[in-house]
Amino acid sequence: MNISAELVKKLREKSGAGVMACKEALATCDGDIDKSIEYLRKKGIDTAAKKAGRATTEGQIGSYIHTGAKIGVLVDLRCETDFVAKTDEFQGLLKEIAMHVAALSPRFICKEDVTSEILDKEREILMAQAEQSGKPMNVLQKIVDGKMNKFYSEYCLLDQSYFREPEITIQDLIKRTIAKLGENIQIMRFVRFQVGEEL
Repeated sequence: MNISAELVKKLREKSGAGVMACKEALATCDGDIDKSIEYLRKKGIDTAAKKAGRATTEGQIGSYIHTGAKIGVLVDLRCETDFVAKTDEFQGLLKEIAMHVAALSPRFICKEDVTSEILDKEREILMAQAEQSGKPMNVLQKIVDGKMNKFYSEYCLLDQSYFREPEITIQDLIKRTIAKLGENIQIMRFVRFQVGEEL
């Protein structure tokens, strides 16, 4: 199939991927833009997985103050080189993550950051709620496991749905940027301040 420059340009604008990657995706997916975006996303996730073990010693601290100055966020986002840290894509990602933290108020970066004490307490509460249904224990366990996944998607930043594109998570957003920039990117820490909240 002959892939036109116009089609490549359209896919580039939608995906942010490079020219050659867009050509390959379009050729593989018979020129279908939606399938090509999915193809690139899958490749991006593969690319991100290969880079996940690489050290992230550079990066930037980003901030966001919400309109009205009642909510403020600081995010420490890391990458491998100072060159990438200064790119518009990296800084754009940093700003988007800070805005997302302001909007959705996560408590942890990832599942692994949730303490066993918090997990045990949450499971205990969910089990007490599930037991009211009168269903057998093996069913109750599945109900609790399902609700725990919901807990992670509400409180863990990487598992939250990205506020601009709810069909992807923050982890997907980071992987998409890793695919574009070719470096490992990690959120090291964040803090969210809100006027009036208990310290």
